[in-house]
Amino acid sequence: MSLELISAGAMIVSLNFYVLLGGADYGGGVWDLFARGPRRTHQRNLIAHAIGPIWEANHVWLILVIVILFTAFPLGFATIATALHIPLTLLLIGIVLRGSAFTFRTYDSQRDSVQQRWSRLFSIASVITPLMLGLIVGAIASNQIQVDSRDFAATFIRPWLSPFAFAVGFFALSLFAFIAAVYLTLETNHRDLQDDFRLRAIISGIAVGVFALIVFLLSGRYAKEIRVGISASAWAIPLHATTAICALGAFITLWKRRYRLARLFAAGQTSLILWGWALAQYPFIVGPKVSIYSAGSRRETLELLVVALCGGAIILFPSFYYLFRVFKGRKAFALLLKPKD
Repeated sequence: MSLELISAGAMIVSLNFYVLLGGADYGGGVWDLFARGPRRTHQRNLIAHAIGPIWEANHVWLILVIVILFTAFPLGFATIATALHIPLTLLLIGIVLRGSAFTFRTYDSQRDSVQQRWSRLFSIASVITPLMLGLIVGAIASNQIQVDSRDFAATFIRPWLSPFAFAVGFFALSLFAFIAAVYLTLETNHRDLQDDFRLRAIISGIAVGVFALIVFLLSGRYAKEIRVGISASAWAIPLHATTAICALGAFITLWKRRYRLARLFAAGQTSLILWGWALAQYPFIVGPKVSIYSAGSRRETLELLVVALCGGAIILFPSFYYLFRVFKGRKAFALLLKPKD
């Protein structure tokens, strides 16, 4: 296995963790915006309690993705950062505003007007940020990025301002909302609150399926290479079958209120969707010219990066385990245990 492939694999693994952990935080912000009914205050308190101890640590995975990209594949990093600097800037602004609003809402005045202002900013940023993240992925998948053109619109606007990119953005948003709702069913033993987020999980799960279909249909025009990859590759049928099993399993377990199994199925479905895109994109970082091999750094750099990743993993994974163990207790790891009474 080449060093380029190892580095790319580590980058996708890091992105996978970010989607499963950080994505759920964004989804929590979505449900904060749509908190309704007589239990809306309790819903918001539950969301804040669930993401409060860990939301900042989850950005480690996004930082790791960026570090691997500019260290192992500097040409790919330069291409993406140049052509997609507008949605990337909006993404970063959203991350900052979201975190700031969440913090100020916790420690600022508890007056209703102040809390509503910070809640509104937190929720809106939680919607815009995953939308931008999905939009960036959609622009990369469309293989329309070009930095050698003198046309400003062709270089900086058209790659991400397309129906396909926005469809991927809303797909990511619905997927994050789905996994957040599933996770939140396990953050309380209150039956009514569990039912609130159970209903939200089912609704957002349906939205995931609708947007997945829209993305697939639009890919025939805007992302032909990806369409071929997810349709004609040897791994396509097993991947789609496994993803469908996870999606169906998530709905069945939600319906039967087997929330720990639902979390496993939802995480599996989300991970398989991400890896399906990565496999269809392979070997290109930005098609059709920038591949992991043509954009790879010198061998010495890649060797040092792999050594650093191995050393960092020895520290990072136990640290995250301890973090979740302290703040989540048995809820974070004993997935198959029966709920407490």
